[in-house]
Amino acid sequence: MAWQGEVTAPAVPAPRVGDEHELLAAARTGDAQAAHRLGKLYAQHGDRAAAKHWWERAAAGGNVDSAYNLGVWHEKHGSLEEAVSWYELAASTGDAEAAANLATLLLEQRGDAAAARGWFEAAARNGSRAAARRLALLCEDSGELAAAREWHRQAAADGDVASAHDLGFLAYSAGDDEETVHWWERGARAGHAESAHCMGLYLHASRDPEGAEGYYRLAAKDEHAGASSRLGGLALSRGDLRTARAWFERAAGAGRMEDQRMAGFVCVELGDSAAASHWFGRAAAGGDPESAYNYALLLIAEFGDLAGGQHWFRQAALAGHREAAVELGGLLSVAGEHGEAREWLSGPPPPACGRHRGRSAEPELTARAELAAAATGRRGGVPLDVADLTEVLGTWDVVTRPLHDHSEVIGWLVERSGVHVSAIEHLASVRGTLLRPGSAPWPSPGELRHVLATARDLRRRLGMR
Repeated sequence: MAWQGEVTAPAVPAPRVGDEHELLAAARTGDAQAAHRLGKLYAQHGDRAAAKHWWERAAAGGNVDSAYNLGVWHEKHGSLEEAVSWYELAASTGDAEAAANLATLLLEQRGDAAAARGWFEAAARNGSRAAARRLALLCEDSGELAAAREWHRQAAADGDVASAHDLGFLAYSAGDDEETVHWWERGARAGHAESAHCMGLYLHASRDPEGAEGYYRLAAKDEHAGASSRLGGLALSRGDLRTARAWFERAAGAGRMEDQRMAGFVCVELGDSAAASHWFGRAAAGGDPESAYNYALLLIAEFGDLAGGQHWFRQAALAGHREAAVELGGLLSVAGEHGEAREWLSGPPPPACGRHRGRSAEPELTARAELAAAATGRRGGVPLDVADLTEVLGTWDVVTRPLHDHSEVIGWLVERSGVHVSAIEHLASVRGTLLRPGSAPWPSPGELRHVLATARDLRRRLGMR
């Protein structure tokens, strides 16, 4: 659209405040700035038609702000085509905000990614932080990671904390430790809770729990449940049960089943059976078999509730909890229900495979697993399961623990287990990627399922749970 010539103004009443009479007189003589201001006054009064008229007069006189306002007006009240035309007119003069709005319309309403990218670039070069970030995300989605990093850097340099956080993930996935620390630290200091949590996980994975704790506390100030959970684990490792309870209960209150279970365990240690029953009960109701088992034990031992205990033993046993099946069989036998008791006692379900109960997995491994899950879940990706990742990492540590010289570890495992060498090599490769990001692409969900099956088969053949 080219700048239009002057049009005849309709008879419109002047606003009733300030110097509108003078503005109206000036606008009628062709003063574009006066017409623009008059349009703003009418907009403030809610007279959209009059505002549009005077902005059109101002835009015809070369007022860029009015062209931008007309783009906004048509986006809200008019047509997409008119909005695009007015934004394009303003953007062609170097108006960054108009270019960013135009790009957004082209991308989201027309699906024209190529044209949108051109206008986002124009807006970003003219100082639009939002456009730089949108460009970075577009580049990420198209696999242009080098360009994505550059646009994220521009946005982050202008104060965009989300881009700083994203740069941390891009660096982590590429194996660039220095950049990872730089950007997550920057995000954390700017108040980005997820950056603080990720920085904590990174330090925890690097065997620096003291450094990690400071960042977890930063994240927990913003009610980050994952950080609260980690702080509970750190307090528990120091034997500080009361502090551990406070953090676990904070995380559990956000609905995290694992932390509800952990809160239950800590409350048992502190002798608070009522609180332990509450947390085990919540986790059991959410489908956690270990919590159901412990809830049943509490109901019987502390409250004498045999019927409740039997119910929750059954729920846990049906989910594959071996100890619960044995306890259920014993209760049924005492109650004279010998037929069902024999079924549970003679053929209890196989042990629940692989899921680490409580916090038996090394915190460094679970930190790596959480980071990998978060990295793969970015930008609409399918996040890998943290428990599955932890199991893969933990299995390798468990099965290789007896070995002093790890130079021939794959051959040693093949000889001892009979698992095919290619399967063990694949397991080792995925483990290496999780521990050393950037050495290979993140595993796909299908690949993770495959190596998880290998890990479980390996433990089964070696007689390990």
